[in-house]
Amino acid sequence: MEEIKAKFDTRVQELKYSVLKEVAKAYFNGTLLEDYNKIPEIISPGPKSTFRCCVYKERAIVQERMRMALGGDRSRNNVVQVLKIACDECPLGGYEVTRNCRGCIAHRCEKACPRKAITFDQQTRTAHIDKTKCINCGLCAKACQYNAITNYTRPCEASCKMGAIKPDANFAAEIDDEKCIQCGQCVYQCPFGAIMDVSYITDVIDMIKDSDFSRKYHLYAIIAPSISSQFKYATLGQIIKAIEVLGFHNVVEAALGADMVAYKEAKELSEKGFLLSSCCPAFVSFVEKKFPKLKENISENLSPMATIAQYIKTVDPTSKIVFIGPCVAKKQEIKRPKVSQYIDSVLTFEELQALIDSRDIDASKLEESPLDNASYFGRIFARSGGLHDAVNEALKEQNINFELNAGIGDGLDMCRQLLVKSQGAEKPYNFIEGMICTNGCIGGPCCLTHEVRDKKEVDKYGLEAKEQSIEGAIKYVYMTNKFD
Repeated sequence: MEEIKAKFDTRVQELKYSVLKEVAKAYFNGTLLEDYNKIPEIISPGPKSTFRCCVYKERAIVQERMRMALGGDRSRNNVVQVLKIACDECPLGGYEVTRNCRGCIAHRCEKACPRKAITFDQQTRTAHIDKTKCINCGLCAKACQYNAITNYTRPCEASCKMGAIKPDANFAAEIDDEKCIQCGQCVYQCPFGAIMDVSYITDVIDMIKDSDFSRKYHLYAIIAPSISSQFKYATLGQIIKAIEVLGFHNVVEAALGADMVAYKEAKELSEKGFLLSSCCPAFVSFVEKKFPKLKENISENLSPMATIAQYIKTVDPTSKIVFIGPCVAKKQEIKRPKVSQYIDSVLTFEELQALIDSRDIDASKLEESPLDNASYFGRIFARSGGLHDAVNEALKEQNINFELNAGIGDGLDMCRQLLVKSQGAEKPYNFIEGMICTNGCIGGPCCLTHEVRDKKEVDKYGLEAKEQSIEGAIKYVYMTNKFD
């Protein structure tokens, strides 16, 4: 595999990137149809480069990755989909007896099993679990004094805390769309890359080409503040310039939308007395599916992405807008009627890197382009606790006499705990910040790398903001003619 400038955490991400880049390159050049059967050979040229049993299966899987790069199964509402052909190596899972079994005569595991699923080999005297009877209750593992019984869980199932992934009839992973909240954790955690988010990279290329050819509209990119921790081979200003070189008329910070949301959400909170944040689409979906009684408490405000896009569409009605970030759930959010009118497509950081490289753009050699003047508080939305800090600041700046008592949901488990506590009549918090990804957006599944999850790094980026107040950032947006 060719050298990649960007740093990825895993080889799975590198494979995904390579396919996206080759598809984007062919689509840009108008040669996708003739190159379609060549791309698998480029990605997996020979036996030494394959990760599977043979190069032929590897190439077949690459073709499935190409299908996902072209939008996947668009008849399905879920943007997270399984590549069945790639899902064939993980054990089914459940409780297994390991070689630590000593063949003791106490047989505590057998006594503990309520389904009589444990028997003993007559020759080795070791325990055996009958999978047709086992209900995975774990009582045998607790009873064993040698810790000889272990629960093996598939990585995708372990990562999905919604219980939305189970094996199908052929033991491949299957996603229950009714339970899935598109958080994307399974996408990042699957060690074989058998679960992917669909890509709209070719849709974005169409918009780039059309805006350049027809001149009928401006194409805007809205970038998530978590971008500050990603493209380390170049400066942030150079990455912004690279996006402009791709064909975008303007690059806008989602953090400006975050400033707007903080101001509105602070006022809404003071009026209603209890509020759930609306910034994380996976959190909103989680509340809707698991805590429907609390759905009415979700903030009426759009997310920062949609809020700044709404403003751009107001100023420049013919514009088209692409959001770029680390989030799979954003691809699902733009399907919501309240959001679809403002955001035309979504790219992940992985897809942005593929798009830049498909045009042979060396960002590290470009001059820098500055970003908008979002405030410190808008930029720290990228990490857990940032929304809380921003809302608290917005209350102060607007002289609203309201004492904020927030519960900060850092990851799904913490969000669940806070929501359970808030179902009673006496709520322990008046505001819940919900972030399904651990550490917030800097822990998003489509980050290039998850090495930088430090709150201090995000705060450092925030401190580089020229605007010292949320009000100052909002005034900057309204007073400039940037979006025209």
